[in-house]
Amino acid sequence: MDIGIVGLPNVGKSTLFNALTGAAAAASNFPFTTIEPNVGIVPIPDARLSRLSDEFGGSTKITPAGIRFVDIAGLVKGASTGEGLGNQFLGNIRSVDAVAHVVRCFRDDNVVNVMNDLNPSEAADIIEMELMLSDMQQAQKAYDKWIRPAKSGDKDAKAKCEVLEAVLKGLDAGIPVRQQALDKEIISTFQFITAKPVMYVANTGENGPDEDLMKPLRERAAKEGAAIIPLCTKFEAEIVQLPPEERKDYYDAAGIGTPGLALLAKTGCELLGLMCFFTAGHQETRAWLIPKGTRAVNAAGKIHSDIERGFIRAEIYRYNDLVALGSYKAVQEAKKVTLEGKDYIMQEGDVVYFRFSV
Repeated sequence: MDIGIVGLPNVGKSTLFNALTGAAAAASNFPFTTIEPNVGIVPIPDARLSRLSDEFGGSTKITPAGIRFVDIAGLVKGASTGEGLGNQFLGNIRSVDAVAHVVRCFRDDNVVNVMNDLNPSEAADIIEMELMLSDMQQAQKAYDKWIRPAKSGDKDAKAKCEVLEAVLKGLDAGIPVRQQALDKEIISTFQFITAKPVMYVANTGENGPDEDLMKPLRERAAKEGAAIIPLCTKFEAEIVQLPPEERKDYYDAAGIGTPGLALLAKTGCELLGLMCFFTAGHQETRAWLIPKGTRAVNAAGKIHSDIERGFIRAEIYRYNDLVALGSYKAVQEAKKVTLEGKDYIMQEGDVVYFRFSV
């Protein structure tokens, strides 16, 4: 699952990426610093891993789950027609599963602003408009491809054309595809950018959010039903350079209860409809992300295709039962460990041992 980081140049996208991954992605004060999309897997902090590891005397290895973030270069007005490096980067966006739209909500005369005025709502409008224009081109191209077979009686082509006509009409009215009530299965085949779920990342100053700048963005997010995460990318990028044991003191000193990156990762999971299950033992305790509603046999395939192919049963207990009862032995004695078949729907916090034979 990939989340693409998009926005105008110099709003803090690459600084956010640096904070997320600890990578040295370019973050210079210059548009188009990022030429190729940087990709990084961001670990998701989860205190449950330590508790599970302790249950087995301290696992040799602890592996958190992670979300792939793709840092895509700054888009500008006219990107859909090739302005800046538009077409190249719009192509990169199509391959992601969701979009993190970074919007500048800080004042700093030393950081170039590509717009005349610092207006978060207008900045968000520019990006959204370019994405919709790009989707219109995509939809028209697809419609031109399928209209001939549709007129010849091809039912599949006819269904596609009907959806594409609706998409074009909605986009022309300024409605992104995700807000149009259309056949999701057909829509998914075209990789429309505005069909992807979106969250807004408000890049604030080091002294906290500027409410005059935040208000229009909050109103926009509320209207769209989108999440909004205020965080200072500069502060987060500096914190990530510190040893892990020192970071909490800095967050406490800044009055930050939940680190912005942890909140971003959590929101990303919610945006993508993901949940977490665990495998635990002496050798390794590990968290795995899967879509909500995943069957046990498919969750097994997340670990290895052989486990899915040779699936016999899943031995499952709940993390919350482990905490409530105090030990794995107590969970067993309370008959809270169950054997489940292929069609069992995985639940958040399941701890699993897969039985299989190949």
